[in-house]
Amino acid sequence: MRLPRPHRHDVLIAVVGLLSGLLLYALGLHENAGRHLVPDRVALLPLALSAGLELLRRTVPRAALVAGTVAVVANELTVGSLATVVMFTDLMYAAVVYGTPRSARQLPFTTGGATVAVTVAALAWWRDAEALMLGVLTAIVCFLPAITGAAVRNHREAAEAARLRAEQTSRLAELDRKQAVSAERARMARELHDMVANHLSAIAIHSTAALSIDSAATSREALAVIRENSVQGLAEMRRLIGLLRATSGDGGPVAVPRLEGLGDLLEQARKTGAGSGLEFALADARPAGREALPAPVELAAYRIVQESLTNAVKHAVPGTVEVRLELADGRLTVRVDSPYGERGTGPRAPGSGAGLVGMRERVALLDGEFEAGPAGPVWRVRAVLPADEKAGKA
Repeated sequence: MRLPRPHRHDVLIAVVGLLSGLLLYALGLHENAGRHLVPDRVALLPLALSAGLELLRRTVPRAALVAGTVAVVANELTVGSLATVVMFTDLMYAAVVYGTPRSARQLPFTTGGATVAVTVAALAWWRDAEALMLGVLTAIVCFLPAITGAAVRNHREAAEAARLRAEQTSRLAELDRKQAVSAERARMARELHDMVANHLSAIAIHSTAALSIDSAATSREALAVIRENSVQGLAEMRRLIGLLRATSGDGGPVAVPRLEGLGDLLEQARKTGAGSGLEFALADARPAGREALPAPVELAAYRIVQESLTNAVKHAVPGTVEVRLELADGRLTVRVDSPYGERGTGPRAPGSGAGLVGMRERVALLDGEFEAGPAGPVWRVRAVLPADEKAGKA
């Protein structure tokens, strides 16, 4: 197995350690002068080995420490070099900082135990207080580098954990931002559809009638309805623009459609559906003296009725379109029944199918219930909305 290239800092440490040891040897500054067991020059072997091991301090720190221990023990059998001892302390430090988590946990305890054992053995052998110095030297060479490495490693791991948490927080914030943008785009799409679709449907129906029927009276009636819906559509667009600018502080408060305006909404539907055989009725079964509902609930109910009437004008067969409101047990029920059956021709105006999707989304945002589909002879749209303060905060 080929070992990775050593880090440039490790190369620098090895070169400085080797040159320092050679300089001390040349000056005759030995650690064990006068009490060595082998020739002086043999001290250069542990020095060279320790310098070579410094190149491996990051890549294989555990193996470098084991070999470094052999080198420092061999150094004590020669005249000795202080540079070899210093490089051993660095190998001990690197084994804790760059080694496995298990080694990082074990080495401080191992070196601490070794320091205590050497101190006790020295006292028992020499029975002299000066034997404590051997324990101090052992602690300086083994224990202190180990606990220093452990402290550095803990700080690095804490910094890395903080960095990862910051990155995770940044990712979550970006996801929240994207979700908020998507939700806002969906809300704007619902508002645009609900405000403009019914007016444009009326314009499409009556412009078709004006083109297909060669009658001055019909054309004037159609143009009147087209103008009315165009003006109302522009007003609704201005209201939406006012809502979008509200966050920047531009403009004054913008009125939100409420259920009290359903009468005008049905009257508009009568004009739009003139000549289609449709009648419109409103049955408000809410109790008298009731408190005002939260604005989001009233807006959702209003838009559901508005979209249901638009769909009835486009698709329903001749008959009566009934809008019914009920309020009981803190829940508002909105039901729109329109005549349902086979038509000889296609819809009076094209549709995209986004209306039902928008209604379902509005009800889901308020944690309500929604259903739409045929119910016997009618097409029924039914929504149940919570009418308490909690719904107002949705």
